[in-house]
Amino acid sequence: MVRAMSDGITLLGAEGSPYSRKLRALVRYRRIPYTWVHVGSPEAREIPQPRVPLLPTVLMPPTAPDEDAHARLRTDTTPILRELETRFDGRAVVPRDPALAFLDALLEDYADEWLTKAMFHYRWAFPADIENAARMLPRWSSPDTPDEKLVEAGRAFARRQVERLAVVGSNEETAPLIEASYLRLLERLDAHLCAHRFVFGGRPSAADFALAGQLTQLARVDPTPRAIAESDAPRVVAWVDLMEDLSGREVVDDDWLASDALPATLRALLAEAGRTWAPFLLANARALESGAEQVRCEIDGRRWVQKPFPYQGKCLRWQREAYAGLAPAARERVDTALAGSGCEALFRSEMSA
Repeated sequence: MVRAMSDGITLLGAEGSPYSRKLRALVRYRRIPYTWVHVGSPEAREIPQPRVPLLPTVLMPPTAPDEDAHARLRTDTTPILRELETRFDGRAVVPRDPALAFLDALLEDYADEWLTKAMFHYRWAFPADIENAARMLPRWSSPDTPDEKLVEAGRAFARRQVERLAVVGSNEETAPLIEASYLRLLERLDAHLCAHRFVFGGRPSAADFALAGQLTQLARVDPTPRAIAESDAPRVVAWVDLMEDLSGREVVDDDWLASDALPATLRALLAEAGRTWAPFLLANARALESGAEQVRCEIDGRRWVQKPFPYQGKCLRWQREAYAGLAPAARERVDTALAGSGCEALFRSEMSA
């Protein structure tokens, strides 16, 4: 039985969900009391369903004794993370420096909205990975279900997901682009971790948890990208394992990098986001604005075609609103950090898509 927590959260998620793993690692690090409920378990049926069921689903603690449970449900990890910043003190993952916080949000969005394309692509485009996912995902949800039912459920789920590859833009033409972007991310993150424990210094930020969430699947679950990571970036694989539970790590405010003295390895991560994620966001916004049925653009020298994503249109709007809200000194530090990365195109003065 799931007991409602008056001082913590209930987190409904799954081992095979990168966003669930992102949020679970976050609450462990922040030492927020939580109950982990796996989707598909009997306990999951006791949690109210949001209007749009997504993983993870969080049931926040009540702010009043009679607050309706449905009003406490949350399903988007980025606003959940920021709400947790305001509701629970200590061990913040959003830097106090507004310029650093802005750059952190950019890389969090890159991981959530671009790196997830690699996660979905590798899981559902390769026979070995499809077989592994069909075998493991239902067993994580219902380990006490007879094998014949699990096999049937796994195959049915795999068929649906393979049919959805085009939704994230994965196809024969874009596959080399997606796979190359994954390889570069591993290389650049590995280089950064040689000198820095986390993305923005000696303590983890939102970007760390977003990157690690996707990499729990890419580097630890799915066999094809896992083999690549273990061969090319074992330091990244180890980092992902350590990110799962940082509850014992002590941090201080001085652990953050200075936003006016960012290392070249961090600039390289921003440049990777500017090479792939930024042109996609701009093309997606143009398609949404014009009412086009397809996003059509060139990314890293290759043609990209997929259906537009309204949510990612919102992501670009939120990033631009945050940029517009920066004080002049913070904006200058952001502009310096983004110069030449490709990400600066998102925030040109005309604010055009």
